[in-house]
Amino acid sequence: MRKVFQAELHHIGEELIEISKLVSEAMQKASNAFEAADTELAQEVIAADARIDFLQNDLDERAIDVLALQGPVASDLRMIVGALRMSASLERMGDLARHIAQLARLRFPDNVVPEGIRPTFQEMAQLDIAIANKVTELLETRNLQLSNEIYAHNARINELHAGVFKSVAAADWNASAPTTVDVTLASRYFERFADHGVSVARKVTYLVTGEWQPSAPLN
Repeated sequence: MRKVFQAELHHIGEELIEISKLVSEAMQKASNAFEAADTELAQEVIAADARIDFLQNDLDERAIDVLALQGPVASDLRMIVGALRMSASLERMGDLARHIAQLARLRFPDNVVPEGIRPTFQEMAQLDIAIANKVTELLETRNLQLSNEIYAHNARINELHAGVFKSVAAADWNASAPTTVDVTLASRYFERFADHGVSVARKVTYLVTGEWQPSAPLN
């Protein structure tokens, strides 16, 4: 019976990693579609989100079955409950990548954001991609140094996100109302993607150390 239990735990961990890899791919493609106004690539992201949703539902059902049938305690219980919460964060990251792709498709053949502010969004996208890749590596290795790197990337994204709002509120901002809404939404999507990456990193840290960090250190 214990072997079956350990096999189920291993499968849950592997499924988390698979979801994380799909999320990384989704953000990479969504960012490229966003930057290049590539509707075909955007549609790939939108269609592929269903696979992330399916895997999250499968993982959650499996985890709930283990909780109901195996009665795990201590570290095993932390792992299963943590997996349930991490899968929700990863699924939301996939949704946010889909939202970015949908913006790119909606505004085709134009770019979503004006030229002057594109470098800010390019940096946000690259940081989000780095966070997604580090989340996958963190789930695979449990190397907590990766958590600190994720926190640092998130702090920079927060700065960029605040800068977008300052730009939109500036006296010389002359973009149309729809463009202003798009810029605001896109910045929020990139920022929230990073926040969910931080959420996963905190939960992995808790699984490894048994200690919960209410706020993430930056170094």
